[in-house]
Amino acid sequence: MMVRKSFQIFLVIVFTFLSFLSLCGVVGDVESAGYNVSCKSVIFSDSTKVKRLYGKNVHNRVLPASTTKVMTALLVLEKLPLDKYITVSHKASLAQPSKINAKQGEQYKVRDLLYAILLKSANDASIVLAEAVAGSEWKFVEMMNQRAKKMGAKHTKFANSNGLPTRKTKQYTTAYDMYLIFRQALKHQFFRDTIKMKYKTIYSKAGRKIALKSHNKILFKDWKRKIYGKTGYTRAAQACFVGTIPKGNSTLIVAVFGCTKRWDDIKHVVSKYGGISL
Repeated sequence: MMVRKSFQIFLVIVFTFLSFLSLCGVVGDVESAGYNVSCKSVIFSDSTKVKRLYGKNVHNRVLPASTTKVMTALLVLEKLPLDKYITVSHKASLAQPSKINAKQGEQYKVRDLLYAILLKSANDASIVLAEAVAGSEWKFVEMMNQRAKKMGAKHTKFANSNGLPTRKTKQYTTAYDMYLIFRQALKHQFFRDTIKMKYKTIYSKAGRKIALKSHNKILFKDWKRKIYGKTGYTRAAQACFVGTIPKGNSTLIVAVFGCTKRWDDIKHVVSKYGGISL
C-alpha cells in the first residue's frame, strides 16, 4: 500500500513539473534528448496560432537586431506606394554597415529599398524609408511601437528602424511578438516574394547599379525545403532569424533569438516538431 501511494505521489510530482515546463515554454527541450537548442528564445507555430509546435522562453525579452526590419518593411508596405522615388538624406548616408552606400541626394524607388533591407539588411535604406514615411526616423519609431502594440506585440520596444545597437534607448522584443509581426508582414505579397529571393539588382534613379545577395543562408544550403525569412545579428543579440515554411495547407513560422548555432537549431526544431524533412 505504501509503495502504491509513493508511486502515486511521484506521478503527481512529475506531472506538475512537466506542466510547469510547458507553461514556461521549454517543454521542447525536455523532449529533445540528445540535442541542446542553443537559442535563448524560440517559437515555432502555425500562423493561425491554432497550435504551438515548440516553444522556449517565448515571452522573454531579447534583442531584435535586424529582424527589426520586418516591422520597418511592414509599415512601409502599409504607407508608401512601391514605385515612388524617395531621396537619401545626409543622416541616412552616414549609416553603418551593412548598407548599400546610398549617397545623399540619390533617389530610389520604395520597392528597391525594401529589397535592400530584406535581402542585404541595409541600414541606410531603412533610414531612408523611415524618413519617407514619417518625416524623421524617431517619428517612424513611434509609429513602429504603436503598430506593434496594435497587433498584440505588447512586449516590444523599437529604438530605430534597423535594429542597430543604441546607447540611450532600450530596444527589445520577444519571440512571440516577432512571430506576430512577421505573421502580419506575410499578408503582403511583395514581402512574401522578396524573402524568397537569393539575389536582386536595384538601381538609383540616376542609374547606379547595386547587386544584392540575401543574408538568409538557408537559401543557399542543400536542404530539401527552404525557410524564407529575415536574419539578424549583433554581438549583444547574437544570431537571430524569423521565417516561414509551408506545410500542406498551413503556414508555419519559426523565430529564434540569441543563438550560437542558428541554422542547426532551426533545422532541428522544424524537422523534429514540424515533421518536415529538411
